[in-house]
Amino acid sequence: MATTLIGVETREVVRCEYCKLMQFRTANSLCRKCHKPLDVEEPAALAPQLVVNNPYEASSEAGLRVAGQVREIRRQRHLSQRQVASRMEVPRTYISKIENGKAIPTLGSLERLAAALGVSIGQLVRDARSRRSEEVEAILADPFLAELAALLPHLNSLQRAQFFSALRDTAADRQRKASRLASQAGYAEGYGMAG
Repeated sequence: MATTLIGVETREVVRCEYCKLMQFRTANSLCRKCHKPLDVEEPAALAPQLVVNNPYEASSEAGLRVAGQVREIRRQRHLSQRQVASRMEVPRTYISKIENGKAIPTLGSLERLAAALGVSIGQLVRDARSRRSEEVEAILADPFLAELAALLPHLNSLQRAQFFSALRDTAADRQRKASRLASQAGYAEGYGMAG
């Protein structure tokens, strides 16, 4: 008896660049899940092209900043989502959506949200750069720290390293003393020796 070999065509396995699904190549070369082309052709850049920011990306980034600020301020004030929602007269789920970046509040909602949290609208929409500049201003408000900040650029790298080392040592000593005093106070209270 003779064995006959039948030609079996091989099927190409590909990964969709968009949804990352591993699959056999389809007849139309579209992904089975997201229906986008499996073959991504990169356009040849012939000349420098103008890069335009996607407004959707910018607004979603701003929404995430607002979300983080709302959650942070709400927690600092020890408020629940339900309490903020009742102050704004909106459903609790709306506050949750804002905090998770799934909803971007309108200007009117931002005003009511700021009032409910007891802050200005500017505090809700500030970015990392403005927060950093506020922190720097607060630090430089101390005259001693402002004087140190003015002198730091004039130090060479060795002097700067020595200065920061001495500063770290001083801070570590203070932490050790504070923890030692706290443990001694706890020890004294345990034996009724505190006065």
